[in-house]
Amino acid sequence: MSNDTHQIAYVRPGSLADQAGIGTGDTILKAGGKELKDIFDYYYYEENTSLDLTIGHPDGSQQEYHITKSDDDTDIGITFENGLLDDYRSCANHCMFCFIDQMPPGMRETLYFKDDDTRLSFLQGNYVTLTNMSDEELQRVIDYRLSPINVSVHTTNPELRVRMLANKNASRIMERIQKIADAGLTMNTQIVLCKGINDGAELDRTISDLVSFYPQVMSLSVVPVGLTKFRKGLCHLDAFEKSDACRVIDQIEGWQNKIYEKYGEHFVFASDEWYLTAERDLPEEEVYDGFGQLENGVGMLRLLIDEFKEALDKEGMHPFKHKSVTIATGVLAAPFLRQLSDIFMKKYPRIKVEVVTIINHYFGEQITVSGLITGSDLKAQLSEHGVGDRLLIPVNMLRSNEQVFLDDVTVDELSETLQVPITVVKSSGQDLLNALLDIKEK
Repeated sequence: MSNDTHQIAYVRPGSLADQAGIGTGDTILKAGGKELKDIFDYYYYEENTSLDLTIGHPDGSQQEYHITKSDDDTDIGITFENGLLDDYRSCANHCMFCFIDQMPPGMRETLYFKDDDTRLSFLQGNYVTLTNMSDEELQRVIDYRLSPINVSVHTTNPELRVRMLANKNASRIMERIQKIADAGLTMNTQIVLCKGINDGAELDRTISDLVSFYPQVMSLSVVPVGLTKFRKGLCHLDAFEKSDACRVIDQIEGWQNKIYEKYGEHFVFASDEWYLTAERDLPEEEVYDGFGQLENGVGMLRLLIDEFKEALDKEGMHPFKHKSVTIATGVLAAPFLRQLSDIFMKKYPRIKVEVVTIINHYFGEQITVSGLITGSDLKAQLSEHGVGDRLLIPVNMLRSNEQVFLDDVTVDELSETLQVPITVVKSSGQDLLNALLDIKEK
């Protein structure tokens, strides 16, 4: 294997690696006398109290290092250019609901890459189907005790899963979950629900099958399929309407009640989008069992509302001048943000807050979540509507760790177009309050 993926990006000052003389730009050639397949091999050797490394320097020379850790040392202080120390594995599935297949042409090439790499489930929380890995690779995950694993199940019906994922290996889902559970590892699971395909009785079957593995399968989220206007050549899928969302919620809440009686946990959760589409009140905090499925949009709004109200109650009064703030968001979240804005303005009447609903023309109006709003839609609609003294946008509109929207428009470009400063708001209620008050993070 090429060692291009093994280059060191950063060595923490004062760390064991820094003290040994290992530096940025060096490359790890071997650990424990063996070449590294990926990051988990490195973690395996790094856990030892004694670590032998073969390091390649930028000038082409090689050097052996022996590092001894104390009980207080959790790592030796190295960060790699490539977090996996390996190439990312692409997905061989052709899922009928895949969002990447519904992307418009002409976007950045990396946005069209489909990953289904089980290692990323452990490192970054990605959900994986378990279809794109060999039995040997699964055993390696088990041997290295990589847990929890986040699994995209969608259905436990073998024939239906093959149809939905268009991969013959998809039929082995129960076998593989059983193997992971038997090894004592834990899993979080998810279903992308498609109308008339894996809902109804099929959803009952999947929930029943997965809860039988509790507590190794810790949780299950159910999210509605996202449909863009770019589905040319793909199978027809219908959007969920209000009445459909009501039925799904009733079905899931029925399961929650039964499971809670048996285990004291709710286990299965409807994502926030179902409640918004159904125009129903969100569940209370205790229903979410500690918000373990936030990344799937389960309980995000409930947590935001509760955190915001708590932070607002604790915040003192400030001698603000009159000012106006605009919040840009998607169709689904807009009513909740207006409620919070009204509560805020009662306490701080000198600050006028307006929530502007952005319609997703870029991907299609059926896409109503804020995380898929593009810079071009923000530019066009906010230029026409007008903004206040400052603009707030949620961080999920931007690519991870970048100040760039999905269509490559930057935050600076949007700010220049609108001629207002922009604050990117993180996910907590305290973050939202701080942004409205224009104060630094506490």
